[in-house]
Amino acid sequence: MNLENLASSRVLAIEDDPVLGAYVHDQLGRYGYQVTWCRNGQEGLALARSEGYDVVLMDILMPGMNGLDVLQRLRESTAVPVILMSALGAENDRISGFRRGADDYLPKPFSMDELQVRVEAILRRVVLERQRRESGPVAVAVDALRFDETFSDVWHNGLQAGLTPSEYRLLETLHRQHEEVSSKAFLYQHVLQRGYFRHDRSLDMHVSQIRRKLKAVGYAERQLRTVWGKGYVLSSRELES
Repeated sequence: MNLENLASSRVLAIEDDPVLGAYVHDQLGRYGYQVTWCRNGQEGLALARSEGYDVVLMDILMPGMNGLDVLQRLRESTAVPVILMSALGAENDRISGFRRGADDYLPKPFSMDELQVRVEAILRRVVLERQRRESGPVAVAVDALRFDETFSDVWHNGLQAGLTPSEYRLLETLHRQHEEVSSKAFLYQHVLQRGYFRHDRSLDMHVSQIRRKLKAVGYAERQLRTVWGKGYVLSSRELES
């Protein structure tokens, strides 16, 4: 897969609603994606593990094994990008999804144009990551925090943080800004590869998870700080808002 043929990428849609599932399958197929649609979590988990998809779209509320459980099981063996789709809009539901390794969260109802933009953004990031790994250094140590591009993760004192690819991209981008504040608009464009909308909380959720994971491995030299009204910065000092 390269930037020129993103539309031929393989997409797995796990959705038990027959109307929405068929619509997603047909519409993404019209964009050129190779779409497989299944209606339950158990089958979706088996397909995602064995068939080498480029991105997985998954509903949360499904009979039997729900989407969050599928995601947790999936993360035990693969880092395939996952976009959760759900009518659940509470912040706790979004946090739970990102905590289990989701790359993005799309609340229902959504437009097909928005879904296509989210899928394309995920696929573009996957391509750029692969290109960077092939040409760039494997690991860089910074302030006792080791950035490992091969695994899209960071290490501190021998402990692996367990970042998702999206979280790793965000943390590395902030590191490369050398303590300059990055706006949400910039981070959405350069990390999530899409425009920023005021009610989109995806970036905030990734920030929250990075903070939690860095704290868990004991890293405190620099903090991922919020600069109200401006954006985020990875800094060793408090900044004025």
